[in-house]
Amino acid sequence: RVHGGTFFNSCKAEMVFLADNNTFLNELNRMYEATRNKGTVFITMKRYDAQTDGDAKKAKGTANVEHKCLIRVTDGNKKKISTHVSSKDHVRFQMQFGTILKAHMDGLKKKDRKKPNKAKTT
Repeated sequence: RVHGGTFFNSCKAEMVFLADNNTFLNELNRMYEATRNKGTVFITMKRYDAQTDGDAKKAKGTANVEHKCLIRVTDGNKKKISTHVSSKDHVRFQMQFGTILKAHMDGLKKKDRKKPNKAKTT
């Protein structure tokens, strides 16, 4: 359901909003800051083909369709944000997106690697 520009899932009372690219990147940065000490941020990217919009029927007849990428981010709780990135803006968006990811990847834990036991041959 749509209510006042905010999307509500009928099963859960989670807020999801579709933001423009700059707002999305700012919210992503805030979400990383909020989960710095404890928490996880999940990122999903997939091709967006506009089937849910009314433009899909119009676009089927034309071969000159602009492809978009749908990016969703959630903190696993109640905050979810998403954006569409057009093919002409993807280079600029990826550079800014990569900068944010690099800045917040310093809190990752290193994997404990156990030394394999060497078999004694006698």
